[in-house]
Amino acid sequence: MRTCVILIFSLISICASAQEYFSETLDSLYREDQIYFGVTYNTLFNTPKAFTQTNFSPGFSAGIIRDFPINKKRNLALGLGLGYALNIYAQNLKITKFENQGFVYDFVSSQNFSSNRFSHQALEIPFEFRWRTSNAINYKFWRLYLGVKASYIFGSKSYFKSENQTLSYDDLDFNKWQYGMTLSVGYNNWNAFIYYGLNSIFNNAYFNSLPIEARSLKIGLIFYIL
Repeated sequence: MRTCVILIFSLISICASAQEYFSETLDSLYREDQIYFGVTYNTLFNTPKAFTQTNFSPGFSAGIIRDFPINKKRNLALGLGLGYALNIYAQNLKITKFENQGFVYDFVSSQNFSSNRFSHQALEIPFEFRWRTSNAINYKFWRLYLGVKASYIFGSKSYFKSENQTLSYDDLDFNKWQYGMTLSVGYNNWNAFIYYGLNSIFNNAYFNSLPIEARSLKIGLIFYIL
């Protein structure tokens, strides 16, 4: 009986040591949140008074972020990634292109068209400072990620349709590089996300001789997985 008790305690001790070793090994290797995808509601701010949003304006993004823990507990990290985004803006800014003038911009009443939007596709480069309550074996945790994001627009399109006119153009006069601040906060899979643009979407757009310096604001949800 004494031998059995000694054997049992020996096994418990061995298991505990193995678990501690395994945990330490995991702790020295684990990373978090290296794949992301998000859905947002897009709008513009810093716009002329004549601007109005006319319909739901969605945004979609997905990509990979490399997680670089910076402390022993690995609950603080930096993240650097690459992704793809599609952003659509439904509003009342009519874009017309003339051979000798390039793009001309005008704000029109929503009663004068049935559809009006512009969109762009971009490569995203997110950089984040990450705080989380995770560990090597806990996959449900709180997180707060604050960062910046640079986006390179490689494709853009506008579409306007009224009762007697249809206009569609590619390669709009956008700033190719877009910059903004990001914040994502949440628990487990559900995370609120906000993007606040720091520069104008348009490169050389004027309305009534004044520059249109509209910037992007995106609010939605972002999901992270390993």
